[in-house]
Amino acid sequence: MARSISMEAAGLTLAFLILILTISAASSTNQIQILNAERRIDLSSHIVKVFLTLKVENVMTAPASEIVLAFPPAQADHLALVKAQAAIGKKKKKSYVHLDVNPTELPDAPNGTKYFSISLLNPLSSGETATLEVLYILTHSLKPFPAEISQSESQLVYFRDSALILSPYHVKQQTTFLKTPSTKVESFTRVEPTKFAGRELKYGPYEDRPPYSFSPVTVHLENNSPFAVVEELLREVEISHWGNIQITEHYKLVHAGARHKGVFSRVEYQSRPSFSGTSSFKHLLASLPPRVHSVYYRDDIGNISSSHLRSDYRKSELEIEPRYPLFGGWKATFVIGYGLPLEDFLFESPDGKRYLNFSFGCPLAETVVDKLTIKVVLPEGSKDPSAAVPFPVEQHLETKYSYLDVVGRTVLVLEKKNVVPEHITPFQVYYTFKPIFMLAEPLMLASKGLMMQLSSDGSGSHDPLPGQPSMLSLNSSACPCSPN
Repeated sequence: MARSISMEAAGLTLAFLILILTISAASSTNQIQILNAERRIDLSSHIVKVFLTLKVENVMTAPASEIVLAFPPAQADHLALVKAQAAIGKKKKKSYVHLDVNPTELPDAPNGTKYFSISLLNPLSSGETATLEVLYILTHSLKPFPAEISQSESQLVYFRDSALILSPYHVKQQTTFLKTPSTKVESFTRVEPTKFAGRELKYGPYEDRPPYSFSPVTVHLENNSPFAVVEELLREVEISHWGNIQITEHYKLVHAGARHKGVFSRVEYQSRPSFSGTSSFKHLLASLPPRVHSVYYRDDIGNISSSHLRSDYRKSELEIEPRYPLFGGWKATFVIGYGLPLEDFLFESPDGKRYLNFSFGCPLAETVVDKLTIKVVLPEGSKDPSAAVPFPVEQHLETKYSYLDVVGRTVLVLEKKNVVPEHITPFQVYYTFKPIFMLAEPLMLASKGLMMQLSSDGSGSHDPLPGQPSMLSLNSSACPCSPN
């Protein structure tokens, strides 16, 4: 009897906690009201960039310390990056301050909705307003339609979204603008008021929309930008304390646009470049660090000479050309390698640790990376490796054996999916290293040289001991030219 009463009490306590969480979540979403929301969606490339400006107000008495963003399930799967900043000041004196953005959850959320919490610099008091600017990037959100095109056809895609901003807050006024790559728009959904002029499609303004309002729209438009997608990029950064950093990058590239159908005509492609294969690409531009040296570019067959390197004290640019132009569905695999001076990227922290300061992301312009793996190979004898990356990544350790290694080199592996050009930011890898380990390779070389010298000196330069047969007599019976 006592046990049943205690179980009933526990159940009531759990129900009460769930009720409290639901009430607190509902009160937090009712605490904020969006006075004005302006969203600008850039569809000019295959990487969709959305710029969202929010003017928010605290309509409750308690201070508000965060603003929650909501994304529908169709966008959540393709969301690559979310950044936010706060506008401080007015007009010419306006400045921006970066705000922390982290994934969060709401108990009463619709199924599949993904949330991000923006932490405000200072809590909003009752009646106080703030202006936030948000950037979020979507990948693989433009779907080719038709899915296959011939060499002479333009590429058409469709984009799906909502004319209304999905938000857990009440929105007083909102407007959405879509920037198209050209004036050729096949069709679009109308949600009045709707206006299309030039290369801009406008939805709104819409007044007084309740939380989680949604109005699906589809835009069918022309987009001939190259859909360059690296399915897998493996970058190996090998550190040598003798003065060099060696970079090796393995690419698996694909054109992710409408698949090519029919026969490819190189004559037509070269004679009519503005009409034939307008959505294909044959050049790639890689931004490399300055003072790069020993650059090479090759594929499975061998070295490719059709590349150009431009380098100065600020940056280096490598323009590469695959063996053949890439149409929709076509793939190419290749390797880029180069060396860098150690003093430009390796430093010492105040606590005595050494750290590598390098760039995350893919050096190819306007490229999406489905899976990026960075392997930082530390010198033999390095201990306690750790990475400081400004966004979530998966990390683990491996061991690699190279020339003259005894115990192997520690390899710190960083992995991230859905990488876009905005992920090209500095990251650091810290580790400890004792200078005595730099003598390991010279001592190994010296010892190997001494052993080889000793073995060569004792291979037959001395006479055999009395009663001991020589090597010649031992093998003479097996020699085909023996007189016996």
